[in-house]
Parts: sequence; C-alpha cells; structure tokens
Amino acid sequence: MGALRYSINITVDGCCDHRAMSGGQEMHEYSAEIFGRVDALLFGRVLYQMMEEAWRLPDSGEPPEWMDAAAVEFAESIDAKPKYVVSNTLEQVDWNAELVRGDLAEEVRRLKREHEHGLYVGGVTLPLALADLGLIDEYEFIVHPRIAGHGPTPFAGLAEYLDLAPVGRREFASGAVSMRFEPRR
Repeated sequence: MGALRYSINITVDGCCDHRAMSGGQEMHEYSAEIFGRVDALLFGRVLYQMMEEAWRLPDSGEPPEWMDAAAVEFAESIDAKPKYVVSNTLEQVDWNAELVRGDLAEEVRRLKREHEHGLYVGGVTLPLALADLGLIDEYEFIVHPRIAGHGPTPFAGLAEYLDLAPVGRREFASGAVSMRFEPRR
C-alpha cells in the first residue's frame, strides 16, 4: 500500500498563502523531485483549479515565455501525474484527472492501495479532513524565511492534537527548510 504524503510551503509564522512564498528555481526543482517519488496527486477543488491555471502546459507543448527550465520541469512533473480531485461541486475534470466522490476515507484508502509509490496531497481544506481521518502518512512543511503577518494557516480547526515524529530535514540555499514528519501512532 502506498503512503499518502502531505507537503506545503509555509512562512515562519505559518502562512500558507502561495503569494507569500519566495519560491523560485530551487523550490520548483525540489517540487518536481518530490512529485517524482509518487504515482499520483490528490487535490481538492481549489488547489486543482489553481494548479491547472498556473501550471498546465498549452496543448502546443510549448511552455509560456515566463517559465524558466525549472518551472517547465515542475509543470511537466505535474502534467505527467494522474490527478484525483475531491469535489462535490465540479461536474468534470480533465488534465489527466479523475473526480473522487463518495466516502472520503474509503476512496483515499482505495487510492493508497492502487498506488504502490503513494500519492501527494497539498492545500488546506482537504488535508485537514484527511488528518482528522488519520489518513496522512507523512507531513512535510517547507518553511520559508519570511514573516507574512497573515493567514491562512494549515490545519486550523483540527479536531485534536496530532503528535509527529521527525523523519527528515533538508536545507536550501534560499534559507527555506523542509521538515518531514510521520504521525506517532
């Protein structure tokens, strides 16, 4: 059974608004690397639509002029992965995606069984529900050296404390630090 891994970029004060991050080539390269470790991506509606708008390559296959090589690699890594979209409001999806409906816990367990190398999930709302259900196997927080002074923050409203054990750490030239944890069972 594959693991469900969660990854999110946050500021030192916990803001996960993507506009507050420093990003850049280094983060695009790393994100492409972590997507390469899994078989598929799991998105909620908001993150799916945001990622599609920002990173879906044109049908021509030619990347937009603003994309440097690392951004193209990142876009290609997303494009290549099957995507599962949890939504009760979308009628259809494309971009190598499939809608997930029904019992969330049951559907995510099915996806974990079907994907030996696991799945990545990001965002805010869907991961909160998955954490409350105990379905996330690894948490990664990429902390950027910035104070945003505003939210949103991940896991606001979590039903109960979730204790974590550190399993990995990586520092980047930008000053960002990736910290990976597994839930203590």
